[in-house]
Amino acid sequence: MSRSTEHAPAANDITVGSVLRSPALLTRECLAGVITALALIPEVISFSVIAGVDPKVSLVASVVLCLTLSILGGRPAMVTAAAGSVALVIGPMVHAHGVEYILPAVILGGIIQIIFGLAGLSRMMRYIPRSVMLGFVNALGILIFFAQVPHVWGQSGLVWVLFAVTLAIVLLLPKILKSVPSPLVAIVVVTGVALLLGYRVPNVGDEGPMSSGLPGFTTLLVPFNLQTLQIVWPTALSIAFVGLMESLLTAKLVDDITDTPSGKRRESWALGVGNILAGFYGGIAGCAMIGQTIVNVELGKARTRISTIAAGIVLLLLVTGLSQIMAQIPMVVLAAIMMVVAVKTVNWHSLQPATLKRMPWSETSVMALTVVVTVWTGNLALGVLIGVILAMMLFARRIAHVIHAERKLSDDGEQVYYTVRGPLFFGSSNDLFEHFDYGHDPKVVTIDLTHAQIWDASSVAALDAIEYRYQRHGATVTVIGLDNRSSDFRDRLSGNLG
Repeated sequence: MSRSTEHAPAANDITVGSVLRSPALLTRECLAGVITALALIPEVISFSVIAGVDPKVSLVASVVLCLTLSILGGRPAMVTAAAGSVALVIGPMVHAHGVEYILPAVILGGIIQIIFGLAGLSRMMRYIPRSVMLGFVNALGILIFFAQVPHVWGQSGLVWVLFAVTLAIVLLLPKILKSVPSPLVAIVVVTGVALLLGYRVPNVGDEGPMSSGLPGFTTLLVPFNLQTLQIVWPTALSIAFVGLMESLLTAKLVDDITDTPSGKRRESWALGVGNILAGFYGGIAGCAMIGQTIVNVELGKARTRISTIAAGIVLLLLVTGLSQIMAQIPMVVLAAIMMVVAVKTVNWHSLQPATLKRMPWSETSVMALTVVVTVWTGNLALGVLIGVILAMMLFARRIAHVIHAERKLSDDGEQVYYTVRGPLFFGSSNDLFEHFDYGHDPKVVTIDLTHAQIWDASSVAALDAIEYRYQRHGATVTVIGLDNRSSDFRDRLSGNLG
């Protein structure tokens, strides 16, 4: 990782205080925020079209979210704004019932997120397997890349020239100059060339109206009654859980990139607060933006809240006083930068033939399905959900066959001992039942569970069934070796499971 100065602190030692004491670090954080703000514009505008709302509203909501999460959030340097995944779940409700239902849906979604965070349910993120995380990251890279293609493919030769110039600056400038972020240089240079030479290429202003000034507070236009609740609650749940999933997954990704921890619980309730505020002053919800976050922490090398505060302030200035200048930025410049981000987002190591050859087929299948579902539907939350379900099924299938029962007959042939090894749970219960030789065993049977533990009622029911089967053959069964927890669990349920 490059350093802005020779004696700059390590990435995991950088704090807001150390940044404020170092002009070089402060400059780096602020410039990263500028790039991030510019990278937010085209995506936020395009997402507003999906949601069916005014682009200006989405931009203002992004300012509110970015600043709120910069202060309250649990993951420094992570960018939160009006996001495409949330727009996807809001869009159908807007088209069916109208924009006036966005505010109650966002408020209810924000309340759910606050409850989720305060209850500490963010700990459930630890159950998302690494293969699903890899699929999430790789799918994100694909979605970000192909979302930019229309701004380049099928455009004029001039657009392709500006595209090539942007790539050259972004990729080659860091080899010469590291103190200034290359994406910012690319935006300034290419926009300046287009304006000075009078080139007419598609720009940000073509994506939506760029009027100056700020909208007023959003007022509730529908009565907050049972009928309204029936309309908005499915969308509110989707807003809450899609936003939480993307934010917490992105936070985990930034944790890995920066080798620093984050407060997932704090991030969860702070996202709810941010969405409620954005609802009242903007009217649309959001979550973490992984592409812009990668711009901030990878291209901009930002590590603190100062970068996202700078991004929020710059975006506010662009939306208000500098909206006409912002409208002149060629879309191809932002598209080229986001394509570089997309390539950096993909975990290429996970796709190398040598890696795929070493990985278990189940892990590769989970990663592939997560990518396919996410790219096919454009829904990150659905892709992750399907990936987790498949991972759970494959794990249960794999662990169900790790039960071993060693049979040992006594010297006189009057007793038989079974030593069971492996976890006893619903997935292994049937497998356990099939390990005994009911018809040929002697009348005294001992089952040693010293190397096994009972985890659920299915296992107790399986032991009861084994004992009943032996009783039908006139044999008695003694179970030994249970630890205190398993013994208490079996004593409480045995004979009462029907």
